[in-house]
Amino acid sequence: MGFAGREEILAALHELLEAERAGARVALASTKSANDPDYAELMRSVRADEARWCAMLSRQIRRLGAAPSRKTGAFYKKALAIPDPLERLAFLNRGQAWVVRKLESLTPRVRDEALHADLREMLESHRVNIDRAAAHLEAEH
Repeated sequence: MGFAGREEILAALHELLEAERAGARVALASTKSANDPDYAELMRSVRADEARWCAMLSRQIRRLGAAPSRKTGAFYKKALAIPDPLERLAFLNRGQAWVVRKLESLTPRVRDEALHADLREMLESHRVNIDRAAAHLEAEH
């Protein structure tokens, strides 16, 4: 498998941006409705991380000469339809795992060193968030 072209990279970055925006909005809504302080802190942390990656993805998209998508992924509405906070967290974690798989597939095909480094950092950050959410879910059961 060779390196991805500009259009393929832009399509992937837009898809990731929309997913990250959805994740940030889910985490914000979950923080506002949280009764458990540990859950609220986890959601604040996830939201900050998702917002950080939205900014990075937007910056990289602009650097590649395109305008960042303003859309929010469908994941947002699906997640908010889940009323139970722990079930929503489990769903959010599955979304984080989707991002990990997407990044694992894309990153080796990115030739641009700056973008590659940012995507690797994003990948590792999502792995950490998955572990933190899984630990919270485990502690609650």
